[in-house]
Amino acid sequence: MGQLEGKTAVITGGSTGIGLATAIRLAAEGAHVFITGRRKAALDAAVETIGTAGATAVVGDISDLTDLDRLYDAVRARGRGLDVVFANAASASFATLEQITEQHFDQTFGVNVRGTLFTVQKALPLLNDGASVILNSSVRAGDGVAAFGTYAASKAAIRSFARTWANELKGRNVRVNAISPGTIDTPGLDAVVSTEDTPVTKSDFAAGVPLGRIGHPDEVASVVAFLASGQSSFILGANLYVDGGETQL
Repeated sequence: MGQLEGKTAVITGGSTGIGLATAIRLAAEGAHVFITGRRKAALDAAVETIGTAGATAVVGDISDLTDLDRLYDAVRARGRGLDVVFANAASASFATLEQITEQHFDQTFGVNVRGTLFTVQKALPLLNDGASVILNSSVRAGDGVAAFGTYAASKAAIRSFARTWANELKGRNVRVNAISPGTIDTPGLDAVVSTEDTPVTKSDFAAGVPLGRIGHPDEVASVVAFLASGQSSFILGANLYVDGGETQL
């Protein structure tokens, strides 16, 4: 029997990268996983990978509150409440202070901050006793990488949310924690570093990691599974770094 047998989980951005790896892991631990994302084809492929018995896909954009309502209507219809929320979906792109546009700012904060906030807020009526909420922050929140200021600021907000919400929800026996991945080998990273004006490469990122490489999505998924399970029952308001020692050494 898995650590999450009979539990229900929601993972935003669950069709690829860290979200998909986490969905696979939580399903393997016995949870039924609701995944959401904007691309139906990618979600359908993810469900096939996870296993149709263990996953439900709901197409939607977390910055659109109507889409979030449809997600949680699907969870509600299952009738078992909600035990795990992994607010994972994010948007990232490079722009220096001089280059930042309204569109760049609104896209980044609309998904990363607004989307995360309402993902968790709208989950509140469904959360079961002992539920775990995990927010995906980033080591980039505090390391000052050039041209990544908007993204970094949005992820710093996520870390702040984790502390505040942990305090607000502890009376309901709901634990809120954050993770801060370093550079992880995902399609999202490929998209960010493939543009012509990108100031860094994967190799540049890897060079700054004491372990000498960038991370794998499965390595982040293992940490999320830990925070989702009872093994982390005395961890609250924390931020766990999954970065190969990048911020520690």
